Amino acid sequence: MRTALLQSSGRPGSVVENLKVLDEAAGRAAAAGAGLLVTSELFLTGYAIGDDVARLAEPADGDAADAVAETATRHGLAVAYGYPERDGDAVYNSVHLVSADGTRLANHRKTHLFGCFERDHFTPGDRPVAQARLGGLTVGLMICYDVEFPENVRAHALAGTDLLLVPTAQMHPFQFVAESVVPVRAFENQMYIAYVNRVGREGEFEFVGLSTLAGPDGVARARAGRAEELVLADADPVLLAASREDNPYLRDRRPGLYGSLV
Repeated sequence: MRTALLQSSGRPGSVVENLKVLDEAAGRAAAAGAGLLVTSELFLTGYAIGDDVARLAEPADGDAADAVAETATRHGLAVAYGYPERDGDAVYNSVHLVSADGTRLANHRKTHLFGCFERDHFTPGDRPVAQARLGGLTVGLMICYDVEFPENVRAHALAGTDLLLVPTAQMHPFQFVAESVVPVRAFENQMYIAYVNRVGREGEFEFVGLSTLAGPDGVARARAGRAEELVLADADPVLLAASREDNPYLRDRRPGLYGSLV
């Protein structure tokens, strides 16, 4: 499945403008043969927007979700987008996956919140694995800091995730996560990982870009630079099956030894 990574911070503070950016990128991605477009973390609103996060937060089936579903349908590709999700009084840092016909497939609430900003504005999610079938692959959802916990990614591997989508807001000086940690996670769990970052400065944060689609061999199939960019790469189920056959990590696990981890 050809996957498009939209490395962009959009227009922080404006859902309307970010929906326009998303629509334009969806058109370019579809024209390039992509079946899936993935955005950065909190793409619909912006990341470093303070209390506006709560003001702009919407339910998973809100107006913004309807607009994204319409974009997906018009361009004929699935879309995974980051947004602040309101559920009653709680606000979650979430990612939502919709199909090419606008069907809502899966929603993930970030389980591991990073830093005071996120802990002050969001409630942590409590489900480590959210999945859906798409284009012959089992697609999983995760957000940024979540992927830095090996237990989280291993839970996806054991649940059968083939392609893990990770909208992120990776900031300086932690670029080694994009450069090194993500490819290693893909290799040790035998999956593809699409890690899609923001770019530039927002408030006190400087986002480093470097979005990547890493394969089960630990090799980056695509790597963005440090500017706004739409990059494309393929998640190949044939290569994935062959890699899993050759790599014994999951077969050689000894779960009885790992009780102390929990």
